[in-house]
Order: sequence, then C-alpha cells, then structure tokens
Amino acid sequence: MKSHLKIKLRVINIRKYFKLLVIRLILIGLVISSFAVLYQMFSIYNYSLEREDVSSDAAVVLGAAVWKNAPSPVFKERINHAVNLYKNGKVKYLIFTGGLGKGERFTESEVAMSYATKNGIPYQAIFIETVSKITFENLKEAKKIMHKQQIHSVLIVSDPLHMKRAMTMAKDLAIKAYSSPTPTSRYKTWKTKLELLSRETYYFIGYLFTR
Repeated sequence: MKSHLKIKLRVINIRKYFKLLVIRLILIGLVISSFAVLYQMFSIYNYSLEREDVSSDAAVVLGAAVWKNAPSPVFKERINHAVNLYKNGKVKYLIFTGGLGKGERFTESEVAMSYATKNGIPYQAIFIETVSKITFENLKEAKKIMHKQQIHSVLIVSDPLHMKRAMTMAKDLAIKAYSSPTPTSRYKTWKTKLELLSRETYYFIGYLFTR
C-alpha cells in the first residue's frame, strides 16, 4: 500500500515538474520573442534616420494610395522627393510603381507620372509599371524596367520607417539600391509614428520568415 502511494506521489510530482517546465519554457519564449520584436523596432527606427542619396541612374518611387485620381498625402511626399532628386541632378530617370487600387480609375504609377510632369519632369525621364500591389512587387516590376532600360543603380524612395523593409527586399532581388527616405512625412506625431513603426515591424518580421 505504501509502495503504491509513493509511486502515485512520484507521478504527481513528475507531472508538476513538467507543468512548471512547460510554463517556464513558454515564459522564456515570450521574453525572447519580446526582445526580438523590440530589437527589430529599434533597427527599423534607426535605419529610418539613414540617408544615402548618392548619384544614381534612377529613383524608384514605391507606390502608395491614390485619392480620387490624386496622390494621397503620403504618396505626394514620395513623388515630391523624387522630383527634387531629379531636379538636383541626383538621378536621370524616375520609376513610378503601383497598380490599380480598389475603386480607382487610374493606377498609382499613372497618377504619380501625371503629378510629376505637372511639376516639371519630362515624360521621357519617367518609366512606370502598372501591375504591382505590394512593396515586393513594386521592386520586382521596377527591376524589369531597370533591365530593359539598362538602368544599373537606383535610389529607393519611400517613407523613412518603410526603408529597412524596402532595402532588404531590394537586396534580395539583387538590385543595386541606395536609401533615400522622404525628408517630410504626414507621420509627424509620436502616436502616428509608433503606429506605423508597429505595423512595419510586423510586416518586416513576416517578410523575414517568408523571404
């Protein structure tokens, strides 16, 4: 009887031990995951402060939303920056990316081209693609234009907090690219910056797992 009781107690103790072990492993995993996420957030923010802006063949402007056939505030700042790069002699061409958004009549790149030409950029200095929907597709389609037009190096233009993900993708696509974030952005308050940073961290980590 005593022997049977001892075995039962041992089984209970073993179960408790494994239960505690599982809880500890879960807590350790959560701590490690939290530190990994915080590290990526810091690296994305830190990268957003970098600006290369070296002279290149072209600027690739990553697509963004269009509002009633006009660039959204975010997209407008990207286009304005690319226009300034061209006018300052940093690039010879502009490559606008972005396909058709839901409910829109014109693609993001077509709207960008129209806006840029109205601001002094000649048509012959602009190339567009009209099929991409996401950042990786933006860059993939831009690379096709680069190959066709013998464009060897580009400045990637987007919002500062978007740059690390965009540049990582450009590297994976073997695009010779340099970082050129917009100097201005609609994301000015700490609240909007934190929201965008959180979203970018989520997408960047997701890309690292699926690249």
